[in-house]
Amino acid sequence: MTSTANPALRARRLVLHLVCIVVGAVIVVPVWFGVLGGFKDNGQLSVNPLGLPDPWVPSNYTDILTSEVFWRQLGNSVLIAVTGTFIMVAAAAMVAFVFARFAFRGRELLFTLFGVGLMFPFAVAILPLFVLLRSMELLDNPLGVILPQAAFGLPITVIILRQFFRTIPGEVEEAAILDGCSAFGFFWRILLPMARPALATVSVLALVTSWNNFMLPLVVFTDQSWWTLPVGVQAFQGQYSDDTARVLAYVVLSMVPALGFYAVAERQLISGLSGSVKG
Repeated sequence: MTSTANPALRARRLVLHLVCIVVGAVIVVPVWFGVLGGFKDNGQLSVNPLGLPDPWVPSNYTDILTSEVFWRQLGNSVLIAVTGTFIMVAAAAMVAFVFARFAFRGRELLFTLFGVGLMFPFAVAILPLFVLLRSMELLDNPLGVILPQAAFGLPITVIILRQFFRTIPGEVEEAAILDGCSAFGFFWRILLPMARPALATVSVLALVTSWNNFMLPLVVFTDQSWWTLPVGVQAFQGQYSDDTARVLAYVVLSMVPALGFYAVAERQLISGLSGSVKG
C-alpha cells in the first residue's frame, strides 16, 4: 500500500510544483519585461524584448525620477491610499467588533448586507456617485476619492476582521471585564493589539486596491495637480505613445511603493489570512 501511495503522492507534488512554476512565470515574466524594458531603447525592445539591455539606457528612469509631475502624483497616491486605508480599517474594526462580540436581534441580517456589498460592482455606481460628489462639492477634492474607496472596501474588511475577532477566546474578554475594563477598553487595549495580523492583512489589501484604483480618480479629478499614479500612467502613455521603453519605466516606478509595502507586511498578511480562514 505504501509503494502505491508514494508514487501517487510524488505525482501530485510534481503536478503542484509544475502549476506553481507556470503561475510564477506568468507573474514574473511581465515584471521582468517591464523592468528590463525600461533600461532599453525602442530598437532593443523590438529586437530583443526579454534579453538584457545592450547598451543599458538608465535615462528612462532618471528622467522620470527627476520629474516634478511624477513625485506630485506619487504624493497624491500616498495621501489618498494611506488616509483611505486608515478611515476604512478604523471604521471596519469597530463594526466587526460589534458583530463578533455582541449578540442582538438582526445581527446576522445586518452582517449579510455587508456580504451583499461584495457583489455590488463599483462601475455600476460611478454615475450616481459622481452626481452625489458633485452635489457635495467634493469634485477635485481628495475626499471625493478617499470616502467612496473606504465605503466600497468596508464589506470585505468587516468580514475578515469579524472572523478574526471571533477567534479571540471569550475568557480573555471575561478576565478583562473582571479587571474593570469596559467594552471599548477591551476593544482598544486588548483586542486590537491581538488582531495585528488581521489589521495588517486588510490594510495591505486596502492600500493596494486604492493604489491601483483608476476609474474613481479619473472621474473625480479634472485638476491635473490631483492626479494619482494610475491616471498619470495613462496620461504619460498618451504623451509618449511612441516611446514604449519610457512608458515601461514609468509603469515600473509606479508599482515600486505598493510592492515595497507588501514586502514589508508580507508575514503579517499571511498570518492574518490564516487566522481569518481558521475562524
